[in-house]
Amino acid sequence: MQKNLTWVACGLSLAGVLMVVASGDAQARPNYLGEFKKSYEKLEAEADKVKCGICHYGESKKNKNDYGDAMGKALDAKNVKDAEVIKKALKKVEGEKSKTEGKTFGDLLKEGKLPGKAPE
Repeated sequence: MQKNLTWVACGLSLAGVLMVVASGDAQARPNYLGEFKKSYEKLEAEADKVKCGICHYGESKKNKNDYGDAMGKALDAKNVKDAEVIKKALKKVEGEKSKTEGKTFGDLLKEGKLPGKAPE
């Protein structure tokens, strides 16, 4: 009987650890992606493919591309949920220089291209 309780306790502990590890994506910002797709409808299909890759690169969400850095500064807060604040940040960032020579983020968006570029 004691062995069974030990196995149950180990199983529950493992399940708890897995839940904590798997919850790493809880910091996702679906409002940002949603507002991006509403604002740039021509890029909706591409945005659905890359999702967080609009602002991030690599495995870690801490890695922001140039567009992600600009959006972070424009939002001036973490995990903004107010749609109007997000829309204003999207519009503000359009006028900023991208890493594509001679182009702003707005220029790239008007050309139907995703604006972010990872550092080289």
